[in-house]
Amino acid sequence: MTPFARNFLLSPAGIRSTATGACQSLRGCSTNVARSFMSATRPSQHTFASSSSSSEKEEEEARAGAGSSEASEQKPLRLSREQRAMLAEMIRVDQAGELGANWIYRGQYAVLGSDKKVGPLLQHMWDQEKVHLKTFDDIIGEHRVRPTALRPFWEVAGFALGAGTALMGKEAAMACTEAVETVIGGHYNDQLRELLKIDHPDIDKLRTIVQQFRDDELEHLETALDHDAQKAPNHELLSNFIKQGCKLAIYISSKV
Repeated sequence: MTPFARNFLLSPAGIRSTATGACQSLRGCSTNVARSFMSATRPSQHTFASSSSSSEKEEEEARAGAGSSEASEQKPLRLSREQRAMLAEMIRVDQAGELGANWIYRGQYAVLGSDKKVGPLLQHMWDQEKVHLKTFDDIIGEHRVRPTALRPFWEVAGFALGAGTALMGKEAAMACTEAVETVIGGHYNDQLRELLKIDHPDIDKLRTIVQQFRDDELEHLETALDHDAQKAPNHELLSNFIKQGCKLAIYISSKV
């Protein structure tokens, strides 16, 4: 560096000129850095917007897919005409059957209710039958099903069968229970197989009720067997007569 240049740089004018040049250089660098930063951030903002839009689209598609899946899994709102007819027949028969069972136990209890061994058993089974009848009375109304027109007849026939077998002795009364509950238990099993073919909320409820009542009837059957039902006089003849009568009552109640 020449003496002149060194003296110029050290002079006040030179210092000002140098500082001014440095500031301008710094401003230029800052401007270039800012422009570079802005150009670098613009693509990322675009990418974020694109990513956000894509994410929202995926969520909408997922919701739409879930909605269609739920709709496809929904159970039919209406039963077919054939299903309604079958359901009405089932409910009418079941209500008539529980009506008859109530009056059978009523007749048996009228004769054997004071017996310390058999009386409590009859009362327990009768109490369960009362619940069954009340339930089907309610279901008749809920589904607007025409009840059997032979209710008075089933009441008289049920009481006569219950009281008549009880007069023949404890074993005959238990044989009556065995025969009746064998038929009713099988009848409920047949209904359950049919109800399993129908997917509908109303059917789900009825299926649960029928299954519970079937289990109660089979419990009564076991009780009768445990208390000498098969020791009744002419057991086979008596049992077959009652079973055939129950099957005939089921058929008639399904129609009338």
